[in-house]
Amino acid sequence: MPKLLTRDQILGADDLPSEEVEVPEWGGSVKIRTMTGSERDAFEASLLGTGSKKDKQKVMLDIRAKFASLVIVDKDNKRLFTAKDIKDLGNKSASALDRVLTVGQRLNGLSSDDVEDLAGNSESDLLEDSTSD
Repeated sequence: MPKLLTRDQILGADDLPSEEVEVPEWGGSVKIRTMTGSERDAFEASLLGTGSKKDKQKVMLDIRAKFASLVIVDKDNKRLFTAKDIKDLGNKSASALDRVLTVGQRLNGLSSDDVEDLAGNSESDLLEDSTSD
């Protein structure tokens, strides 16, 4: 029978794995980390819209950059980007952002279908890795 964890053991657990990913478009690599529960909730909440077609399009705008801003971290696992950086990050290479997205989705157990379901946008496939490396 597995041992029951205490509050301190749970709160002290290092449960945010990360992975380094080479991004040649940016001339190096980035560290991608699993989102915290609060970050994941905020990301998912940002995808919920009213259901109108215009709202769905707005929700999906800069989705790669929104996601990247939550998962790219420094050597101390601190986020490199804030919400203020999303527009600038969204202006970076789609191929580079797709590299980040692919690893970030895997680390966070988040599929493209999950995102599309949240956005109510099942006919769109905006989060699929479109690079042809």
